Amino acid sequence: MSQVLVVVDATDGTVPKASLELLTLARRIGEPVAVVFGPDAELTLPVLSRHGAVRVHLVTDPAVGERLIVPKLLTLVEILAKARQAGEITAVLLSASAEGKELGARLALREGSGFISDAVDVTAGDPDSGHAVVAIQSVFAGSFTLTTAVTVGVPVLAVKPNATVPEEAPTESEIERWTQAPTGATPSAHVTRHEPRAASGRPELTEASIVVSGGRGLGGAEYFTLIEGLADLLGGAVGASRAAVDAGWYPHSSQVGQTGKTVSPQLYLAAGISGAIQHRAGMQTSKVIAAINKDPEAPIFELTDFGVVGDLHTVIPALTDEIQRRSGRS
Repeated sequence: MSQVLVVVDATDGTVPKASLELLTLARRIGEPVAVVFGPDAELTLPVLSRHGAVRVHLVTDPAVGERLIVPKLLTLVEILAKARQAGEITAVLLSASAEGKELGARLALREGSGFISDAVDVTAGDPDSGHAVVAIQSVFAGSFTLTTAVTVGVPVLAVKPNATVPEEAPTESEIERWTQAPTGATPSAHVTRHEPRAASGRPELTEASIVVSGGRGLGGAEYFTLIEGLADLLGGAVGASRAAVDAGWYPHSSQVGQTGKTVSPQLYLAAGISGAIQHRAGMQTSKVIAAINKDPEAPIFELTDFGVVGDLHTVIPALTDEIQRRSGRS
């Protein structure tokens, strides 16, 4: 069976849910081969083996983490060339993060192949048509769904988080260690300091299966406690509209939208958000969308599976109480 190269975004030996999703998608089109960067890469082995990685490339050279993009790019090029000697390569999968998109685009350029960004699904294509891999994209704020394929070279695809549910497929992984990154180009930038972000206790916004977002309709920063309380009750992440962020009510790191973060959770609940095109571009691929807004003509209702027309200051406390009652937490 042909191989699918999966770039794993591990941090301190922890594999994020988005990377486990990539391994699950990879099994649809070939045998997953994982590439992990970082001095703690070896800690990821049990998880990767449990999720079906038939081979794992561990790149532990400290220079990779101290430099931006280039060492990772050169290593991937070398791994890809070596994997090609062992058999057919169907595709390269990366997470659709800022780094993943840049790395994927650069890799496709060097390989003379095509790059597909922000895919929401990946399936096997028809080999007779020359398309071994087919990707689904949602574009123009969800106005169109595209079925896309790379026709030249090895397809490189950046996939949005929550594209699928991670599934375990235990296997014995072959290990290959790379203690020294390839040389070739001199990086012009390097990392001088790492500053860990303070833990909120909530899941990462782009990886959360439930996101509760607040907008200008909240009326002030102090009312984001309603959003936080509901999100914590549901085990979800907190998001915010651009209007709320621009008003200084919530950090920019929680902004959902075209100039913020793109999310694709199982449930997206928007409270006090009108649904401008900029915001819709960041959440329209959510599986189920619910909204609370006192304006029955708000554009957000064009997207929703469930909508409540009413004052969020009344609806959210009532919703919170009902969830607590049904879950036995009241």
